[in-house]
Amino acid sequence: MQTTDLRPLAVVTGASSGIGFQLALLAARNGFDLLIGADEPLGQAETELHVLGANVVSVRADFATRDGVDALLAAAEGRPIDALFANAGHGLGRGFLDQDFHDVQHVINTNITGTIYLVQCVGREMRKAGQGRILITGSIAGFQPGSFQAVYNGSKAFIDSFAMALRNELKGTGVSVSCLMPGVTDTHFFARADMLDTRIGQQSDKADPAEVAKTGFDAMMKGESGVIAGWRNKMQVALSRVMPAPKLAEQHRKLAEPGSAERKTTLS
Repeated sequence: MQTTDLRPLAVVTGASSGIGFQLALLAARNGFDLLIGADEPLGQAETELHVLGANVVSVRADFATRDGVDALLAAAEGRPIDALFANAGHGLGRGFLDQDFHDVQHVINTNITGTIYLVQCVGREMRKAGQGRILITGSIAGFQPGSFQAVYNGSKAFIDSFAMALRNELKGTGVSVSCLMPGVTDTHFFARADMLDTRIGQQSDKADPAEVAKTGFDAMMKGESGVIAGWRNKMQVALSRVMPAPKLAEQHRKLAEPGSAERKTTLS
């Protein structure tokens, strides 16, 4: 990767679209060069980021695997990473017993294994350098038992907790860890998770990924711990802390059960 002494380097995963692409745009606008990765084509994202004056290298790889993460990091060619946006993640709809276990494992390996492997590799170098910023994309889903999205919500519960624990471990090292916790956002997530026939997949007032990304980017730059994107999501998390788990699971069922988009049910 070409070295640009005057510009810091940011690594962004899941950068082909959605929140990840918007995070990359913000990084470019704020003076970062970029190393971006995704398991989908990155040509359009790379072109738009170049227009903003950033030096951009893209790597298409599967970040559910250590080989995919290694390929991404190798593309930095030893250049110090100043900011890491660990954003890659996948969803998976439908009942757990009806899911192909290969798909289940891929979600776990992407959302958890690949994410924490990337964070450990980059975080060690940041700690050695005495500086760096890490933003991990969690989710408010981590606060809710996710009926018909059980593996995804469980993986985000892990990530939300992991980010806060790592932040504490790195206290005093010069490395900050922030966790972005969005709610329902207008991205390709629901199509990829096979959830377009659900109430949540058809929800018309999904959050703008640009606004969600800005919330996370600003929190990372300020060194804040965790940030929930959107006031409604903050209220939802507050309710999740006091409502019984069976009630939360039933509410989630009404939103995520296959075919629920066509049913006239209430959230009561």
